[in-house]
Amino acid sequence: MELSDIDLNLLVSLEVLLQECNVTHAAQRLAISQPALSAQLARLRLAFNDPLLLPAERGRGMTPTAMGMSLKEPLAIALKGLKQVIRFQPSFDPKLDSRVFHIAASDNAMVALGIPLLEKLQSYFPHTLRFIFNRPQQDQIAIQFERGEIDLLIDDARLIPQNMKTRKLFRGGFVMAQRKNHPRGTGPLDLEGYCALQHVLVSNDVAVVNPQGYMDEYLSTLQRRRNVVVTLPQLLLVPGTLRNSDLVCTLPASLLVHFADDLELFELPFIAPQFALNVAWHPRNQYDPGVIWLRDLIHQLATAQ
Repeated sequence: MELSDIDLNLLVSLEVLLQECNVTHAAQRLAISQPALSAQLARLRLAFNDPLLLPAERGRGMTPTAMGMSLKEPLAIALKGLKQVIRFQPSFDPKLDSRVFHIAASDNAMVALGIPLLEKLQSYFPHTLRFIFNRPQQDQIAIQFERGEIDLLIDDARLIPQNMKTRKLFRGGFVMAQRKNHPRGTGPLDLEGYCALQHVLVSNDVAVVNPQGYMDEYLSTLQRRRNVVVTLPQLLLVPGTLRNSDLVCTLPASLLVHFADDLELFELPFIAPQFALNVAWHPRNQYDPGVIWLRDLIHQLATAQ
């Protein structure tokens, strides 16, 4: 007989029957009728090919057969194990548990949240938690989620794969940055002047010959095009590039504010859609206590900014 050949509820009834050796008393404990329990006993006898319990020779009640007696202890142990499985509630203590977290975070996310997150995580060192950060690969991120290779993704809301669970971290507008004493001056921008400036684009999409950024996509809806002359692979290269050139760069204000001491920031001459940074995870990790702890920590840091 295989496990799939028997209703597990019958095993619960058998355990009580072997304890009580009385159909009436066992039925009362199981909160079912005596005829229903007798029918279950008949099915058990057929499944095990053994009477299991026989009427007692003296008085009321029943006596287990040799098979019934041999089943009593292993059945109790097996059902106890099943109860533990059913009642199991996973837990996570960042100061006690060992775990490696894999976080895919864009350059934008690392500038906006990476440093505060790393500072916060230091309070859990030198405990047994490890954190591995990687740059998201847009063509692979969904597969990496499926394989369990990534626990969390922190990125632009537009770049998060469909069907992932998400939580908004913050939303904000874009600004343009230039070096101090830029020949343009510090006057307000107009659309024509903005497009004519020499722009820096940040893109790590090496597969695209002429990459376009979020702002290029938006300007195309206005039938405009800006003059992108330099494309950089990393956001952290932008401040140094701007400080030593007449180039300008448009990025979310929440990112450029970190470099406001070295650069001048200006409102755009048009109303562009806002930048939204989200944290995402695979649906199977919705109730993973470790992932819950980490994404709540990241949300707290984002809210505090």
